[in-house]
Amino acid sequence: MNPIQDKRIILGVTGSIACYKAADLASKLTQAGAQVDVILTESGARFIQPLTFQSVTGRKAYQEKDLWDDQGHVTHIGLGHHADLLVIAPVTANTIAKLAHGIADNLLTLTALAAACPLMIAPAMDGGMFTHPAAQDNLAILHRRGAIVVGPEEGRFASGMVGLGRMSEPQTILGEIRRVLAEGGPLAGRKVVVTAGGTQEPLDPVRYLTNRSSGRQGYALAQAAVDLGAQVILISAPAALTLPAGADLIPVRTAAEMLEVVLDQTAKADILLMAAAVADFKPASTANQKIKKGEDALTLPLTRTADILLQVGKRKAQTGFPRLMVGFAAESENLLANAAQKLSAKHLELIAANDISAADAGFEVDTNRITLLFPGGEQQQLDLMSKAEVSAAILDRCVELLAAKGG
Repeated sequence: MNPIQDKRIILGVTGSIACYKAADLASKLTQAGAQVDVILTESGARFIQPLTFQSVTGRKAYQEKDLWDDQGHVTHIGLGHHADLLVIAPVTANTIAKLAHGIADNLLTLTALAAACPLMIAPAMDGGMFTHPAAQDNLAILHRRGAIVVGPEEGRFASGMVGLGRMSEPQTILGEIRRVLAEGGPLAGRKVVVTAGGTQEPLDPVRYLTNRSSGRQGYALAQAAVDLGAQVILISAPAALTLPAGADLIPVRTAAEMLEVVLDQTAKADILLMAAAVADFKPASTANQKIKKGEDALTLPLTRTADILLQVGKRKAQTGFPRLMVGFAAESENLLANAAQKLSAKHLELIAANDISAADAGFEVDTNRITLLFPGGEQQQLDLMSKAEVSAAILDRCVELLAAKGG
């Protein structure tokens, strides 16, 4: 499920103070399972030493002198032809110009010309350099050739100026690398809709009813779907989480808003992963002004919210979409019995049941302990694991179920 695992990635590093971020990126890629070959330009080596990269990757960091040793006539060919992705981060305006016009006067630009893999660049430049027409024209050329440009970001430069030109953070670049390497996966061409987080039902202008869902499981499912090459729509209630690169976010707050968006997005979807903790009840009415505290107890009349899975299931019976519906049952008692009842009532292909009374599983933690239930009575127990691992296991079964349906 990890598209970075065992991939050969060339990381080009050019002369910018943002080189320190490149070391962090090299470390993160290595930890994710990639084989990282770093190429430092002469100016890049003035900012950061090859030993830094060799220490975090466990592999040789190439320099300009390697072009002229006894293997120099094939070094760039060997690197370029065996790479799955060439990433240049940071890339300066000078190197962007060389790449755009085919100038190959150092080991990095020679390797770029020899490489048959995709090219990703993360620009980093001071002052108004990024917005200069020459830089923009060169970027446009690379974009037309299929280069992936990540960033840059707004911020303060080494000069003290503020503007557009700071290199994107390593975590952002890592997400884009993960997305690119996942293209063509088992769910390529498939639309996957994921819901996440706990809905918020307004009581007055400053208060709302909600639950303890953090959204972590839903966001992990979105990442797992991206990792399989899917087109991912993440419908999320408010959550303080990073959107997986490659997923499109549609923010919602209430159960009613989520219902409307889910119905719209699943009209032609292949999979719906309903991981959101949708409120079962909402205030019967919302006060226009803040409710003041008084001496007497406050009584709040509540009314039922719409059952999203039930509504989607009714339409699926008519249209066949979404092809797969996956539900989640967060229970504090009678876990399997309650999950089985929901599986049957909502006509789901799969339901993931978890006991929210466990301290190490369920809401507000990074781990989960899940039992997968299927209509034929099959059950699959997933012992305590990270929510990313849970998501990978669920998506694996979804791939199998889609293949069994055909089409």
